[in-house]
Amino acid sequence: MWHFSWGKMRLVACGAALSTIGYRILRSADAKKVYTFATAAVLREKEHIMANLTDIREDCEDIVADAKALNEEYADERARVIEDHAQRAAAEKAAAAEAEEA
Repeated sequence: MWHFSWGKMRLVACGAALSTIGYRILRSADAKKVYTFATAAVLREKEHIMANLTDIREDCEDIVADAKALNEEYADERARVIEDHAQRAAAEKAAAAEAEEA
């Protein structure tokens, strides 16, 4: 059977009273003013952060462009070295062929 307890009934009543008071506090004009100031501060910080983010993105784009240019220089230098080695090898072959003919 169902057992009635005044202790549990008091807890339920206190919970209902606290939730009603909490709701009224959260809906008060002072609370709305606090929410407004907090939201305004968040929006100001968002603008500041977005400006910083734009600066960081531009710096990253500059770094990537410099890195690509550096890689192109390395590739050109490597191609010159390979070409130089190929020319030396061809010259050595030609010299060896002339030495055999002579």
